[in-house]
Amino acid sequence: MTAFIASTTPTTAPQDGLAAGPRFRAMLAVMTAVAMASLDTAIANTALPAMAAQLQATPAASVWIVNIYQLAMVATLLPFAALGEIAGYRRVFIGGLVAFTAASLGCALAWSLPSLVAARFVQGLGASAVMAVTTALMRAIYPAALQGRGFGTNALVVAVAFAVGPTVSSLILSVASWPWLFAINVPFGLTAWLVARGAVPDNARGTHRFDHLAAAYNVGAFGSLVLLFAEGAHGASPQRWVPELIVAVVCFALLLRRQRSHSAPLLPVDLFRIPVFTLSALTAVCTFAVQGAAFVSLPFYFEALGRSPIETGFLMTPWPAMVAVMGPVAGRLSERYTAGALCGAGLLLLCAGVVTLILLPPAASDYAIIWRMAVCGVGFGLFQAPNMKAIMSSAPLTRAGSASGIVATARLTGQATGAATVAGCFMLAHAAGPVTALAVAAVFAAVGACVSFARLKVRPVSP
Repeated sequence: MTAFIASTTPTTAPQDGLAAGPRFRAMLAVMTAVAMASLDTAIANTALPAMAAQLQATPAASVWIVNIYQLAMVATLLPFAALGEIAGYRRVFIGGLVAFTAASLGCALAWSLPSLVAARFVQGLGASAVMAVTTALMRAIYPAALQGRGFGTNALVVAVAFAVGPTVSSLILSVASWPWLFAINVPFGLTAWLVARGAVPDNARGTHRFDHLAAAYNVGAFGSLVLLFAEGAHGASPQRWVPELIVAVVCFALLLRRQRSHSAPLLPVDLFRIPVFTLSALTAVCTFAVQGAAFVSLPFYFEALGRSPIETGFLMTPWPAMVAVMGPVAGRLSERYTAGALCGAGLLLLCAGVVTLILLPPAASDYAIIWRMAVCGVGFGLFQAPNMKAIMSSAPLTRAGSASGIVATARLTGQATGAATVAGCFMLAHAAGPVTALAVAAVFAAVGACVSFARLKVRPVSP
């Protein structure tokens, strides 16, 4: 991957971030890459029927266009994060950006389902490399006093990408065929690469070696876990998911044993000994489980309330829209107030919003739904930037890469847990599945609030 990186001399990050001009250019490159990686999940989901039809693939087979991207990301986040500590976050980021852009062109030129799935796998690897080191780069880009704003900007970009993804996909498909969904990444990727070469700062490198065997165990563990979630979501028989569960458990055991005495373990058990870090990671898993459960179950819930698919898309928008609005606000608040209090309050608000959605009357108006979704978005938006800052600031600077990997891993693990929870609720509760899933989401939010408030009793440790 790094073979494609130009030899332009990188900016070396000063002790306390970059000046305003270089900071803007670095963030332009980083946020462009983050937006593309975030958009591509939603874009592929929306266009899946069109791609399946043109490639003459069955619906079951075409799901791999989405699954392989997620699998590649989750399985390699921590290895790329660990590699960033050794080879440099800049090199990993630019290598991931180049791989993502090249794979996007490969997706656009795909002539069959296998070729598209292969290109999507490489695209997922590129997205993983970008996401694995994004928050670590922000710690180098922003001065310590302004890092909350950097994390708030990240939350804003991800939320906007998530919100506009289906709309962008629909607009492109209304005037062009599905390959253009991927081809549009190429000019943006090339622009981000040109800016990143001279703007993204370098960092001090770790002295330890990259553990390839540990990385292989990690890929086996998290890859099997993703497949396990996918099988559970489709109600597979035990003969299908039990082997995946065994592989995941064995690989996790081997990984922990391999990294037991390592000074900078790939699976950062050393960081989980820091109470604030552990509580912040658990808060993230709980909160993204709420998001995963809600965004899978709400379309079915709104359908039961008599809304059409187009109306449902409109009614889903207030949540991510308010997350985008709250991103910069929460980032600035995190510079004055503790993450435990801000995130706890946000999660209580999120829990209240989900409960009010459950209590909607059968003849609820659009306005009644919209304000409830907006409350959920405000609560979720209040959580993101402060929690990200808490994770990153509680880790030593030399372990910022692994902390960054945990930020992304916690998000994807939570979303997968929420989606799998919905599948279980649908199988057990049948017609009441959407309401049951939302009730479980409210419980996730309440648990997350309790975990977040627990941070108020923990004495912070200087990284």
